[in-house]
Amino acid sequence: MNNEPTSPNEQMAVLKARVFALVKACPAGRVTTYGWLGKCAGYPNAARIVGWIMNEASPGVPAQRVINSKGELSGGWAFGSPDRMRQLLEAEGIVFSDAGKVDLKRYGWDPSRDLSPAQVEEIFSGIDKSSEQPSPRLMSLVNHDPASPFKKP
Repeated sequence: MNNEPTSPNEQMAVLKARVFALVKACPAGRVTTYGWLGKCAGYPNAARIVGWIMNEASPGVPAQRVINSKGELSGGWAFGSPDRMRQLLEAEGIVFSDAGKVDLKRYGWDPSRDLSPAQVEEIFSGIDKSSEQPSPRLMSLVNHDPASPFKKP
């Protein structure tokens, strides 16, 4: 029997669950990027979609650990202010440059690089896609984004 998700909604539920599982696995004092998460979750060109998914992060998902590929805090508005996101990261020991960026060579955690395939599979085996159903807003964004791998034909 094929367990692969078939509908865009099911695919998004799986991606959302994988992204949150990876973010939870990101160690304190490290950061990851939207692109690294997308790649590890099986969608290497879905950085923007991962950003939209992170906007729906529930309590218990350390969303402050997800930044953009330039080392910038692009999701700070989700915390009420970029300062709050920075404070959370500084409390974990992350030091910012004078330009307000995180050094990804020092603090970056790329799950595709830093975890073995067996470790990634173990993380994914514990997900519950039924608890991470995408919101109608998320599905609308995904369905209308020209670069979306989930876009309806």
